[in-house]
Amino acid sequence: MLTPIARHGAFSAMRITRSSLCKSFSTSPALLKNRIYPSTVRSESELETLTLMSASTRVPLITLWMTNWCASCKVVSPLIRSLIQDEKIGESSGGVSFAEVEMDSPDMGGLAGLPLRYGINSIPTLLAFDRQEPQIETKVARLDDLKSKEFLRKWIETEAARHGSGGAGGTFRGLFGR
Repeated sequence: MLTPIARHGAFSAMRITRSSLCKSFSTSPALLKNRIYPSTVRSESELETLTLMSASTRVPLITLWMTNWCASCKVVSPLIRSLIQDEKIGESSGGVSFAEVEMDSPDMGGLAGLPLRYGINSIPTLLAFDRQEPQIETKVARLDDLKSKEFLRKWIETEAARHGSGGAGGTFRGLFGR
């Protein structure tokens, strides 16, 4: 117990309050920015790392599944990059991350490997991940949609709004779809 002298003496200057011990932090969506990963994903472990980072930050990961020889991919990729980086589509909803996945990389297991696991059956394909789950129901493979700026704006905004809530994981039923 403190004596009245100690209470009014040097100890009063050292009073420890709860507010001085606790530092507050914020993860508000306004502080999160879109992120584009500079290197292409070429292995299952690289994709797993990105989906783990996405899940821990609750920022959806948008992936563009492509190959080196795909001419359409060379049109779609810069369009998506421009929307995410320059126009900052999705930032107002909490942000998105973007990575290109190189399907013809030897470490992907070919078409029967990782692409088959996520139902990627055409090139290019956009697939979002939220909570480490592929959002199968909102996967985009139709080339006309992938080349449409307006369609991509809406799609990116929809995926950014998930922000850790998932909801379009669907049930993957292999080769025969739904």
